Amino acid sequence: MRLYLATSNKGKVKEIQALFSHHEVIPYSDVLAPFEIEEHGSTFGENAAIKAQAVYKALNDPDALVLADDSGISVACLDGAPGIYSARFAGVNASDRDNVNKLIDLLKEKNVTQSPAYYTAALALCGSFGTSTVHGWMHGHVTTIPQGTGGFGYDPIFIPLGETQTLGELPSSIKAVLSHRGQALRHLEVLMRGMHLLQHLSAP
Repeated sequence: MRLYLATSNKGKVKEIQALFSHHEVIPYSDVLAPFEIEEHGSTFGENAAIKAQAVYKALNDPDALVLADDSGISVACLDGAPGIYSARFAGVNASDRDNVNKLIDLLKEKNVTQSPAYYTAALALCGSFGTSTVHGWMHGHVTTIPQGTGGFGYDPIFIPLGETQTLGELPSSIKAVLSHRGQALRHLEVLMRGMHLLQHLSAP
């Protein structure tokens, strides 16, 4: 099945293509000129739906299926921040390193070296049937010492529950099992089967 992915984030594209490899996942920017989507929702689910609906409308193809991801990290000692602002925590054009460094600085200001935290992933699927949303979560803690070069975002400072290494250090095979995004994609697969999409649609 072909799914158009409503993101230009290379890290998300790579991860979703790997986790959903039995489907053809295409960044929408491969078929459309990239455009700004205002994420004005107050939750991950709302923002994922906004992105999916915007790309579905722009494609102008009633048979298209658009998948959008909105995800981020919530840190206990920061009262749940950065949350839905994870991607732009250090500013609108912040890099992953900028965001990580800001989070580390805030932890140090509170004189802590680690804090409980969790990742949230919301996936929205948009098509002629409307929009449906699923979620996945991964719990653990963040640390002030980045380790590893794998993954993206806050992965170098996030250690999943039950593990001793950060997501930046863990093999992709283990991350795929633990991942909030992997969990959400598995929920999405169940949803798609329940909607009979997998039975009636095939990749072109």
